[in-house]
Amino acid sequence: MNFKDYVTIVEDWPKEGIRFKDITTLMDNGPAFKAAVDEIVAYAKEQEVDVIVGPEARGFIVGCPVSYALEVGFAPVRKEGKLPRETIKVDYGLEYGSDVLTIHKDAIKPGQRVLFVDDLLATGGTVEATIDLVEQLGGEVVGCAFLIELSYLNGREKLKDYDILKLMEY
Repeated sequence: MNFKDYVTIVEDWPKEGIRFKDITTLMDNGPAFKAAVDEIVAYAKEQEVDVIVGPEARGFIVGCPVSYALEVGFAPVRKEGKLPRETIKVDYGLEYGSDVLTIHKDAIKPGQRVLFVDDLLATGGTVEATIDLVEQLGGEVVGCAFLIELSYLNGREKLKDYDILKLMEY
């Protein structure tokens, strides 16, 4: 399936010069969204994953149905102050400043095989920070799955040591 047929390009959003890739039109087409999730599930089975990890919010949207289909857990990664129990955190760089990501301290068990799932690979900062969190907890990131890779932003360079699945590339 050509998933690009289900992604809407929104010109000049959120600011002039940006061609935003809107996945909501993929998500609102049940068969297309199911096919995308099924491709990630097949990849996850090959990687023999124990747990899915995904950052808020779109990582939840893509990662949770993958977790459900595999009957494995899902570990949410959130901004600081959003998780209710003891967490670990990592600071990471953004284009204009920095931010903090957190994960529950008990979300990943040592030795678990972890698949990172998100909607988009852009600069790679979020995935790199999430991998850091997983590895601090003793997990092994066995792959990273994305609906879209924006290859012109070179995020893949930060993931040289990791297997990557992308369903679309711009």
